[in-house]
Amino acid sequence: MALRSFGLPPVNDFSFRKIALAAFGPALLFGIGDGAILPVVVLLARELGASIPMAALAVTLISIGCVLNNIPASLLIARWGERAAIVTAGLWSALGMAVCFFATHYGVFALGCFMMGMSQAIYNLARQSYMTEVVPLSHRARALSALGGVVRIGSFIGPFLSAAVIHFHGLSSAFAVGIVAVLSAAALGARIPDLPDHPRHQAAQSGKRVSLLSTFADHRRIFLTLGLAILLVGAVRAARSVVLPLWADHLGLAPTAASLLFGLAGAIETLVFYPAGKVMDTRGRRAVALPAMLIMGAGMLLMPLTGSFAALVLVAMLIGFGNGISSGMNMTLGADHAPVQGRSYFLGVWRLLADIGATAGPALLSLIVSATTLATGIAFMGAVAALAAALLHRFIPARAAPPR
Repeated sequence: MALRSFGLPPVNDFSFRKIALAAFGPALLFGIGDGAILPVVVLLARELGASIPMAALAVTLISIGCVLNNIPASLLIARWGERAAIVTAGLWSALGMAVCFFATHYGVFALGCFMMGMSQAIYNLARQSYMTEVVPLSHRARALSALGGVVRIGSFIGPFLSAAVIHFHGLSSAFAVGIVAVLSAAALGARIPDLPDHPRHQAAQSGKRVSLLSTFADHRRIFLTLGLAILLVGAVRAARSVVLPLWADHLGLAPTAASLLFGLAGAIETLVFYPAGKVMDTRGRRAVALPAMLIMGAGMLLMPLTGSFAALVLVAMLIGFGNGISSGMNMTLGADHAPVQGRSYFLGVWRLLADIGATAGPALLSLIVSATTLATGIAFMGAVAALAAALLHRFIPARAAPPR
C-alpha cells in the first residue's frame, strides 16, 4: 500500500514538513489530553472520599497501567499494525476518561485511571514503532526528539485548557477536555496510512516465525546491558519531578515558587529538544546521552548544597537542560537496536524497562529518604545518574547501525 492520505515521503525524498501532521498531530493531541486531566486526578479522588494516600494511588495507577500494558501493546501492534493501535489507544483513553468523569465511587474512578495508563502504553509504543519505520536513520534522532518534545508541549497546553473549562463547569469537566483531545487524536490517527511493509507480512514472506520470546532471546544481551542503562535513565528522569518540589518545601519556599521552578525547567526543556536530536544524528548518540545524564546527576548532587530560591532556580534549570537534551533519547536508542522483524516486541520490552525505571525511581528515593535524609536521597539519585552515564558510554555504539 502506498503511503498516502498525508503524503508520507519515500526515504530518498524525506522532509519533516511532509510528515508533520501525520507524525506529530496525534502526539500533540494525546499530550493535551493527558495534561488536561493529570492536575485534577488527585482532587477528584478526594472529592469521592479517598484519603490522601489513596488519592495519590489513583495517579500511580496510571503509571502502573502503562507499565503492565507494554507487552500486551506489543502483541496488539504485531497483530494489527501501528495505525490500528493509535486509534485503539485514543478510543480506550477516552473510555477511561469517561469512566472517571461519571464515577461516583473511588473504585470505579481508580479503574478509569488504570485504563488511561493502558492507553498510554499502546500509543507510546505505536508512535515509536511508526516513526522508526517512516523516518530514515539519518533523521531518526531529530524525529523522535521532536516527538517527545511535541508531547511535552501538549502536556503544557492541556492544564491551561482544562483550567479555563473548570472555571465555568467544575472540576470533572477537565476530563471532558481530555476526551475531546484523545478522540481527536484517534480521528487523526485513523487517516495515517498503514506501513507498506508491516513486519507481520515480512515474517510471513520469509517463513521465519517471530515471537515475543524469540525476540527477547535473540536480543537479551542488549536488554541486559544498554537496557539496564535505560532503566536507570527512567529512574533519574522520574525522580527529578519529585526532588524539586521536595527540596523547595525543605527550604520553606511557597508552593508558587515550586511551580515557578517547574515552569523555568520546562521552558529550558522545550528549547533544547530539537537541537539535541540534531546533534545525535550528526555526532552520534553518545554525544547527547552521556552529557544528559552527567548534567542531571550534577544538578542533583548540587541541589542539597542550595540554600536560597536563586540557587535552586539555577540547579532546576541545569536539570531541565539535561532532561531536555535527553528528550527522545530512549526512543532513539530503542529504534536503533530494534530488528525489522519483531520490532514491536523489541520496543515493547524496551519501553517496559524504561517505565519500570520511571516507576521505581520515586519509590527508591522515598525508601532512602525514609532511612536517611532528603539530602542523602537526592545525592543518591545523582549517583544513579552517574552510573547511567557510565553504562551509556560503555554500551552505546559509536554510530547507529542500519535496520536489520
